[in-house]
Amino acid sequence: MMKKRVRVLYSGMVQGVGFRFTAEAVAQRLGVVGWVKNLPDGRVELLCEGDEEVLKGLFSDIKNGTLRNYIRDTDVSWSEATGEFKDFDIRF
Repeated sequence: MMKKRVRVLYSGMVQGVGFRFTAEAVAQRLGVVGWVKNLPDGRVELLCEGDEEVLKGLFSDIKNGTLRNYIRDTDVSWSEATGEFKDFDIRF
């Protein structure tokens, strides 16, 4: 499978609800590498790499899991993987 890179900006009530910790747990379970962080404007940014279908599974798990009521909108940008990440973590 071809590795892809994706950047997702989540908006809504996505800070202060465990979003980053949930995203980290799901990403680690699926073997996705990259990071997640809060942005000063209230959004959460997710930047990660993995197989495209696995990344889509990550989005689905986040969108349909315990955070579904907090997400108002998502902005998704796909590109080719760079291979720069070795694991998944929360950035501050």
